[in-house]
Amino acid sequence: MENLMGLLRIHVKRGVNLAIRDLSSSDPYVVVHFGKQKLKTRVVKHSVNPEWNDLLTLSVTDPNLPVKLTVYDYDVFSPDDKMGEAEFHIGPYIEAIKFCHQLGPGLPSGTIIRKIEPSRKNCLSEESHIVWNQGKIVQNMFLRLQHVECGEVEIQLEWVNVTGARGI
Repeated sequence: MENLMGLLRIHVKRGVNLAIRDLSSSDPYVVVHFGKQKLKTRVVKHSVNPEWNDLLTLSVTDPNLPVKLTVYDYDVFSPDDKMGEAEFHIGPYIEAIKFCHQLGPGLPSGTIIRKIEPSRKNCLSEESHIVWNQGKIVQNMFLRLQHVECGEVEIQLEWVNVTGARGI
């Protein structure tokens, strides 16, 4: 793939207090869009607090594109119901990776590289930390779903270098 910088692995961990779209629960799954790429998690039946623990991997060529996450309720006999959406940018995460490359190895595991505060410009429901963890740079996020009465999704970002890619 031309202009490939690397891969972004998104660990879609869980949903918290998602909206009810069936009689007493929902059958949620997550769809992630990044540019022309579209990936989705498995469906978790009868839960408003699903544990997905699914790994989705995106190819990154343009780090300025937003990552869009949409939660749906799976339905058998009708179109799936939207349960909210969130969007985030990977720019701060990419900058933290560049910063760590400049520092070189030797950071103690658990070192917080950067903190990102929730604001009106992002969908964070709480402060997000970009952390050096056992030789990897990860970012944990709780995303507040928009256009819905309630719900959050917990994810973790991890960068994967690719041999031959232009890198960061």
